[in-house]
Amino acid sequence: MREINVNEIENTIRDLCIKANLYLPNDMEQCIKCSAKQEKSPVGQSVFDDIIRNIHVAKDEIIPICQDCGMAVIFMEVGQDVHFVGGSINDAINKGVSRGYTEGKLRCSVVSDPLERINSGDNTPPVVHLKYSDGDKVKITVAPKGFGSENMSQLKMMTPSVTTDEIIDWVVNVCATAGSNPCPPIVIGVGIGGDFEKCAYLAKKALCRSVSERNPKPLYAELEQKMLDKINKLGIGPQGFGGTQTCLAVNIEEAPTHIAGLPVSVNVGCHVTRHASAEI
Repeated sequence: MREINVNEIENTIRDLCIKANLYLPNDMEQCIKCSAKQEKSPVGQSVFDDIIRNIHVAKDEIIPICQDCGMAVIFMEVGQDVHFVGGSINDAINKGVSRGYTEGKLRCSVVSDPLERINSGDNTPPVVHLKYSDGDKVKITVAPKGFGSENMSQLKMMTPSVTTDEIIDWVVNVCATAGSNPCPPIVIGVGIGGDFEKCAYLAKKALCRSVSERNPKPLYAELEQKMLDKINKLGIGPQGFGGTQTCLAVNIEEAPTHIAGLPVSVNVGCHVTRHASAEI
């Protein structure tokens, strides 16, 4: 049994909140630069120039890459041989987010009640997804989620008789409906299977996968490419000004489901689909 003080969890989450909001993952940055070279619209190319300049300014000036510093979404994978000591793990997670957003001077956007709309003041509480695994390590990913893109996400309870073409068309239609709202070029996370909430979780988790990695199953890798091609034919373009590069990547995650259903969800990510990870 390995003991880990909760203070280490707090400090790690604090640092990841800041890192994720200041520095775009390298694979995302390279994907944006690659898409910029492929953009055929002069206006779209100009927008890409601004996007790339913004990435560099955020690094150089040590300021958030986007003014919407998002709601903190935390994925924690805890080894079964880990024992937390020194206090409450739940308190440590919340304190880590609180310190990350206040000490990092990040915009706090969480309201403590959905109808009363009173800002919590420190971007807590976060959304936490906990998973147990073998071993004695703790893996943490912090994924700040801005709501310009989050608000464009959708879920549909389809039937088992639905075809892959119909799934593709629905995903593409979600992107068409979103238009310029999610600050394209977008990243699309697709969840297929599970039940109602599992499906949405899969789509959110898909956004944390590298945009350079395809689903290991050929069936889903092919679906990812077909969806990407069709979304880019919509002509929405960078920031909605028109162009050939509307979407940077489509990531699909799948899970077993019930014989009577086929849930499909789309979680839309903006051109700064952010996440940072660490292992303790």
